[in-house]
Amino acid sequence: MRHYLWNIGGTLAASAFTCLLLVSCGTGIEVTEHVTDKDVQRVLDKEFGNLPDVTLEAYRDSLPAWKPGKRFWVADDRVTQMLAETSGYDKDTLHLTGHTLIYNSWSKSGLVTDEDYRRLYIDFTDEETGMLLHYRFGRARDAYRAGFTLPMLIDMDMVEHVARQLVGREFYIRTPIWYNRATEEMLNGRHFIKVRIDSVLPGNAVLPLRVWFTTADTSERAMVWMSNNASTMHGRDFDALFTSADPRASFPAITDANWQRITCGQVVEGMTKEECRLALGSPKRINERPDQAGMREYWYYDGGTYLYFVDGLLSQFRK
Repeated sequence: MRHYLWNIGGTLAASAFTCLLLVSCGTGIEVTEHVTDKDVQRVLDKEFGNLPDVTLEAYRDSLPAWKPGKRFWVADDRVTQMLAETSGYDKDTLHLTGHTLIYNSWSKSGLVTDEDYRRLYIDFTDEETGMLLHYRFGRARDAYRAGFTLPMLIDMDMVEHVARQLVGREFYIRTPIWYNRATEEMLNGRHFIKVRIDSVLPGNAVLPLRVWFTTADTSERAMVWMSNNASTMHGRDFDALFTSADPRASFPAITDANWQRITCGQVVEGMTKEECRLALGSPKRINERPDQAGMREYWYYDGGTYLYFVDGLLSQFRK
């Protein structure tokens, strides 16, 4: 079984963070008390050849700018927890995941005089059933901020905004954590290979975008979950998952055979530590043990995977 540090977030930023915890290590692990964004970027630049990020044009919106007819995708049935009680429906029996809601209008509650604490009521029509739904949302003030989002709903204008920037373009994928398009089951994918973006679709309540792609070499089709600029999960932003530069060009000393293994997350005896880190990500723990034969180093990963190096070369491993 393949094990990646990226299983936590599927990102190189997570890998860089782990590297920083190990950077002062002599014979064990030394924890760094404070890690800045610049520290993380410095490690990424060193390991991945300072690959240029691809930054998408930000999508900004707020409720006062909405026009009637604006469309939202329901990402989770928990949206019913946000609905007001009404005689028009029994919210405990509604199953709305995958439905499209059409925005009609909004208003503020008159229960309190403080503008910041007035609750919003947003009226939607379920495109599939024609049912009128009354959505309740927190404080009125929040609706005026850029990047305003509604829990459990995905703004289809945002999805189309991202799609216009990506569909039909080619990039190099940075994460090996892929998903089956039909079943959404996790796949053992490859990283650092060229892919073409086929489409961008609404995702789920946590990661609001699904990016479908096709590999350039084998025409394999898969998808990744992606955040948007309003999400708190920046480790799944587009520029953490893809790059426009060929990573292979940053490592000319690596043989073609070993690079092929790296893209598949494989290691073999004789690989350097740099090659192993590219293949599997940064280890969770490192131990160094000098002896008469030289410096021996053990890398430990989740799930029982370990690598054993002698003088910087992989001597033994278990996956």
